Amino acid sequence: MAKLKTFDTGNKAAGEIEIDNSILETPYHRIAVSEVVRQFLAANQQGTHATKNRSAVAYSTRKLYRQKGTGSARAGSAKSPIRRHGGTIFGPQPRSHAFRLNKKTRRLATRSVFAEKVRQDGVLVLDSLELADNKTRNLKALLAKLKLPEKVLIVTDEISDNLRLASRNIPDVHVLSYRSLSVYEMMKHNKVIFLKDALEAYKERLS
Repeated sequence: MAKLKTFDTGNKAAGEIEIDNSILETPYHRIAVSEVVRQFLAANQQGTHATKNRSAVAYSTRKLYRQKGTGSARAGSAKSPIRRHGGTIFGPQPRSHAFRLNKKTRRLATRSVFAEKVRQDGVLVLDSLELADNKTRNLKALLAKLKLPEKVLIVTDEISDNLRLASRNIPDVHVLSYRSLSVYEMMKHNKVIFLKDALEAYKERLS
């Protein structure tokens, strides 16, 4: 059983948390991670693009001119896709871009990214993060004391109002509950700060 050090907000060692060796020894699986990130982005794609087909174009349905004797090809409707301003053939329509992945692939990618973050010193575990107020400057000072860049991901069990309000004015600080933590978010941030309680709960997803 491996152990990760935990720190307090003064950047001093405060204790340890146990992580199963099988989790931390998971090799980085690039293909699984790529598939899970692609699934996350596809599920968040709006898919609201649309074009008007011949049933949606606002034209009269009357016959444009007589069938024979004009010397032109016969025409039955101004909505025809071959006419200017007519409907579009096989144009894009609103749809979901989401697709499914099997559970083992998602779990492998999650373990793989977490283990790689630990190996690259990209994970910091804090005993707690209690803010006295919701001032942004105080959160910035705390991150500076921890010698962290401002572009960090903070993973908590429950997001307090003070933390939510203090972080929302810092563009590169993102706060998430461990329940919403995705492989994409882990990959997006160089440094991930786990609160101890959140990591204890998150271990169940990794095992």
